[in-house]
Amino acid sequence: MDRTMLLGVEGIKKTILHGGTGEFPRFITGTKVTFHFRTQLCDAERTVIDDSKVAGMPMEVVIGNMFKLEVWETLLSSMRIGEVADFWCDVTHTGLYPLVAKSLRRIAEGKDPVDWHLHTCGMANMFAYHSLGYDNLDQLQKEPQPLYFVLELIQVQQPSEYDRETWALSDEERMKAVPVLHGQGNKLYKLGRYQEAANKYKEAIVCVKNIQHKEKAWEAPWLKLEKVGNMLTLNYCQCLLRLEEYYEVIEHTSDIINQHPGEMKAFYVRGKANMEVWNQSEAQADFKKVLDLDPGMKKAVRKDLAVLNMRMEEKNQEDKLKYKGMF
Repeated sequence: MDRTMLLGVEGIKKTILHGGTGEFPRFITGTKVTFHFRTQLCDAERTVIDDSKVAGMPMEVVIGNMFKLEVWETLLSSMRIGEVADFWCDVTHTGLYPLVAKSLRRIAEGKDPVDWHLHTCGMANMFAYHSLGYDNLDQLQKEPQPLYFVLELIQVQQPSEYDRETWALSDEERMKAVPVLHGQGNKLYKLGRYQEAANKYKEAIVCVKNIQHKEKAWEAPWLKLEKVGNMLTLNYCQCLLRLEEYYEVIEHTSDIINQHPGEMKAFYVRGKANMEVWNQSEAQADFKKVLDLDPGMKKAVRKDLAVLNMRMEEKNQEDKLKYKGMF
């Protein structure tokens, strides 16, 4: 084991646990780095906070892509392929770890890394305490402290050696990708390929939200992105209606309505979803709000209400027959 050494960056110490092979890779902007990590507290037991091997998936970052935990780029750039190293990092480098860890855990759990209902930027959230949904991360957020990162460098790919997914794009590239993904989603929806269309809209939403989180909430650039994100989310919800994911539709449209109570289409889409899950009063309230916001929707709403009333009558008749012999 090599002795602990400074990397030439204040607040970082490195110990090589297992030497790598070959020359140092080229870590230029756009390089994709694949690695395993284990995060530990600086206590006597070196308590493990996160472990990518336990989660079952390695981590990937793209150099120069404004990854929130910038120190990981610095650490990885000091390593060879196959190397395992232990890094002590002081609190100046670890303050944003709770937010990063939350996203990584959500990915490992099969959830979206970005909370669509979150309407404040990440930095603001760091200074205005709120729960991240994990007790140990909440504690780290309230009381930032030094951490150990044990990293294993698996692979380094230059920009020309891999197909770049949207998460690996720069903000400028993401903005260019959004209308392309939107158009692809529209075409797939018209072809009746609703799951594929939903995936395209979802990818575009994540692009928008990743950029939006770097803007100051409720200022002009943020509001412009908010409008685009809401439009894409409503298109995504239209796909979910076709896929019969009604409760997810209600969740997403309610998030929009809570922030933007004048968004007529959100009420209409939520009304359609409420209608499908037999929420009669909720659906009626949503359709009434649609007419308040846009009287021109009267014909469409009247048709939907007629279908709702017919279904409720049929359901009531079925219930009567079902319970007829029980009393």
